[in-house]
Amino acid sequence: MSDQKRRNFLKLGLIGAAVGLVKPFKASELVAKSFETKIDGPIVISTWNHGLAANAAAWEVLRVGGNAIDAVEKGVRVTESDLTNRSVGIGGMPDRDGHVTLDACIMDHESRCGSVAFLEGIGHPISVARSIMDKTQHVMLVGAGAKKFALEQGFDTIKTPIPEVKAEYKKWKKENQDLFKKPEINHENHDTIGLIAMDKKGNLSGACTTSGWAYKMHGRVGDSPIIGAGLFVDNEIGAACATGLGEAIVRIAGSHTVVELMRHGYSPMDACRLAVERIISKHKDLTNLQAGFIAIDKNGVVGSYSVYNGFNYALKTDTEEKIVDAPFNRNW
Repeated sequence: MSDQKRRNFLKLGLIGAAVGLVKPFKASELVAKSFETKIDGPIVISTWNHGLAANAAAWEVLRVGGNAIDAVEKGVRVTESDLTNRSVGIGGMPDRDGHVTLDACIMDHESRCGSVAFLEGIGHPISVARSIMDKTQHVMLVGAGAKKFALEQGFDTIKTPIPEVKAEYKKWKKENQDLFKKPEINHENHDTIGLIAMDKKGNLSGACTTSGWAYKMHGRVGDSPIIGAGLFVDNEIGAACATGLGEAIVRIAGSHTVVELMRHGYSPMDACRLAVERIISKHKDLTNLQAGFIAIDKNGVVGSYSVYNGFNYALKTDTEEKIVDAPFNRNW
């Protein structure tokens, strides 16, 4: 390298260092924006194909100027009521003892949050979580205590599993007694509807609800009702939610990790990518371990990333409604 080139190289390095010191949270300006979309106005994103119907319901709130928190609750209630969905709500698959147990959480732009876990016999766990957030000093209620609260608040009861699911469970029970059976990629682990919305005021909220891993151990709780794992919202920075194998997501506080990476300047897509890479680094065996994230930052930029190919999310704005295939890791 010539003296002049060396001086230029050092000068650029010093300038870069100075920029890093003066503007530490602007690194996203240097990050590639492929697989990302910047959107003006209200936005709804949610996990998997079943997010399309959830987004449509959330949009009915947002299009008339409604709040993001009302939109996310209304959106995921649609999926909870879908009898054909085997990973969320009334139509969900049971645990290995035959019980359908439901988990959900919700979080608004003021960092208020509510959560339920291991809840049985209530049709809309997301609304129970919302009621915990709005009416109590607590964040999470579980099991019998969560159901007692729900009944006191007048929530309707349901009978699960539904007949079709019960028949499928009986067949599984005869054929498979493996307690530690891993889920198939993008099949049994379609275990979540996670939905994030930004309203006209620029406020963010999120909701997450699931019946969890099919044939899980009785009492198992995954990432979906855990604030910081399945969902996290920081209205100054952005919001993220997760889907996939909950145990892997809990290990890295996945959604909180994505938001914190955005706080330090990473774009939503790159924040999701780095969280996925952290999951990969924590596991010696990635066989059938799918996990993915979706995120929005305060500038309206949307991003996603997953361990394997096959994860997608639903996007709804005032100009488009579509399914987006997430980029995925190819290097492990």
